[in-house]
Amino acid sequence: MKLRRKPWWAWLRARLRPPRTLKVTRIGRTYLVVTFGVGLGALNTGNNLLYLLLGLLLSMVVVSGVLSERCIRDLSVRRVGTDAAFAAEPFAFRWALSKKRGHGFALTLAEADSPLTGEGGVGYLRAGVDHVVRADLTAPQRGPVLLTGVRVTTTWPLGLFAKTRVFPLEGTLLVYPRRGYACQDPGEAERGPVGDAGNPRRNDGTGDVSGLRELMQGEDARRIHWKKSAALGKLLRVEREREERRTWVLAVAAGLEGDALERRCEEVAALAHRLIEEGHEVGLDTADGRLRPAAGSAQERRVLRTLAWLGHEGPRGEEEAA
Repeated sequence: MKLRRKPWWAWLRARLRPPRTLKVTRIGRTYLVVTFGVGLGALNTGNNLLYLLLGLLLSMVVVSGVLSERCIRDLSVRRVGTDAAFAAEPFAFRWALSKKRGHGFALTLAEADSPLTGEGGVGYLRAGVDHVVRADLTAPQRGPVLLTGVRVTTTWPLGLFAKTRVFPLEGTLLVYPRRGYACQDPGEAERGPVGDAGNPRRNDGTGDVSGLRELMQGEDARRIHWKKSAALGKLLRVEREREERRTWVLAVAAGLEGDALERRCEEVAALAHRLIEEGHEVGLDTADGRLRPAAGSAQERRVLRTLAWLGHEGPRGEEEAA
């Protein structure tokens, strides 16, 4: 699987796409059937009242088109993006929407020509206000997703028609492997140089309780033992043993494809999350290169980013644009 440039037919379709598209809603279809029936009745009977009713019904169609056009005119959209996107799992995605003049009503936003599913909406948009619209989107699989534009739709004022405008806005969203459970053991930890591992008797970790002492100025108040402190009348701090930090280098074998590659990426992501949460150092060895071991949430993000790009090719520095 490769991330390629936009094909020529997609570029041509974007160029030839009309500035507005109109779709009849369910209520609109009923309305048009009634209007057509009134028109037939007016032609057959020659009743002036039916002609007046037909004119009223047709004028409402014109008014609906004019007001919906004013609603989506003078809009500007930009992507705020998401903190993290995992495959087959809803994630929060945001757009910033503003309108220069007038007011907007019943606006719905979604990604155009994208495998992402889901949409967000805003009921009322004032002029000159930058409004952030949130949506829960879902990506079917991991990897980079090309984003070509943002689709803005309104059904205002009568809900007869859904008028859509697509704002060209290119970007790339990197989807991490699906979160799950690892069925395999991470294996043996690597042995580093003497002195690299932490001392299990140091009292600044998250292990077993080793004792109590008075809280010093500037120390974390979350380690206060409130019951003992209330009994003795002074703040006492819990001291815990620091567990030994170990190092693991997880590997994704070369030559994996399809479901086997997806499953291995999910297992490695789950193992990395568990080991880093326990305070250990984790590295990654893949066919594309080696990620040296480190600890912390930043290292977990690097591992996830590397796993998301496996099997894909593209400009790996641009995925945060979305």
